[in-house]
Amino acid sequence: MRNKLSWFAVPYVAWMALMVVIPILIMVVYAFTTAQFQGTLENFSEMGAYTSVFLRSFRLALVATLICLLIGYPVSYWMAREGAGFQRVAMALIMLPMWMNFLLRTYSWMSILENNGLLNQFFRAIGLLELLGVDYLPMIGTPGAVVLGMVYNYLPFMILPVYSVIVKLDHSLLEAARDLGADSALVFRKVILPLSLPGVLSGVTMVFVPSVSTFAISRLLGGGTQMMLGDLIELQFLGGSYDPHLGAAISMVMMAIVVACMVVMNRFGEGEGEAALL
Repeated sequence: MRNKLSWFAVPYVAWMALMVVIPILIMVVYAFTTAQFQGTLENFSEMGAYTSVFLRSFRLALVATLICLLIGYPVSYWMAREGAGFQRVAMALIMLPMWMNFLLRTYSWMSILENNGLLNQFFRAIGLLELLGVDYLPMIGTPGAVVLGMVYNYLPFMILPVYSVIVKLDHSLLEAARDLGADSALVFRKVILPLSLPGVLSGVTMVFVPSVSTFAISRLLGGGTQMMLGDLIELQFLGGSYDPHLGAAISMVMMAIVVACMVVMNRFGEGEGEAALL
């Protein structure tokens, strides 16, 4: 009977092979070959010319991840301490923007941040621009605009895993710590924070990985001046400098980063909170 039921997994295995395994193999072949499909490592050596793009991508992604953590953890902790009704409403408000199209949300920030956008019109109405002696405050096309777009779009991915861990904490541990004389700050530092670490690591991974590889946010809010790795990869496949072999090599590096993040999450995510209490 068990062998017969295993046949139901065949469509899933075939789908994964067709949509995941085969594309990865094609990417590996392109990354290690020339245009004539001869073996080479030049595609990886050519990436040295794009060091600034790599550094910018990691810097902005780290900044966005840190901001999401600084905002997301207090929000998650606050939600977990409230009642079930409040938690449902808060969860709906957090998820509501995610129901809208990703590009639509990014375009809305363009209309807010552009030189004649809503923010600059507001600053002009209150006389701030006249006080500063400028026609507008340049916000679009800056690293700050790109970080803002990433934080806005990926913040729920930080809040949800942290909240799901904190809300499931064993309250008897918190009561025991208070019975032993620990104040609220000590309970948070010695009990809640260590036990919530798996959720933090999961949230950091879920925010950092899409942030470092984004291309729509950097292209729309960066105004084409804040190229990131996602833009660079897209340029190799769709741009004027068509070079799918170089694009595949850069994609392999990005895949290695994703795998490294997953390894770190699996290494420290499970059991790390319990070990921190010892």
